[in-house]
Amino acid sequence: MTSWNETRQIEEYLNGSFDTGNVLIFEAQMILNPQLHDKVLWQNKAYTIIQQYGRKQLKQEIEAIHQQLFTQPGHLNFSKKIRLLFTNPK
Repeated sequence: MTSWNETRQIEEYLNGSFDTGNVLIFEAQMILNPQLHDKVLWQNKAYTIIQQYGRKQLKQEIEAIHQQLFTQPGHLNFSKKIRLLFTNPK
């Protein structure tokens, strides 16, 4: 079972919050304790998945706003103004 203190240390290590001395000590602990090394790998994997999920959610929210602003009749005037900003004047 992972203790709260261990989870906090892993998080600080992954976030780069440790000073150089603590990094070296923690990396030595990972060498001596393969379970700790595995926990660091899994926690890093979890952070990566969470970050990817967050990006996916943000993209969906942006697309929903885009659809509202550029397809609904109530925003037609706004849509025209924005499109004019990005057209090349001749």
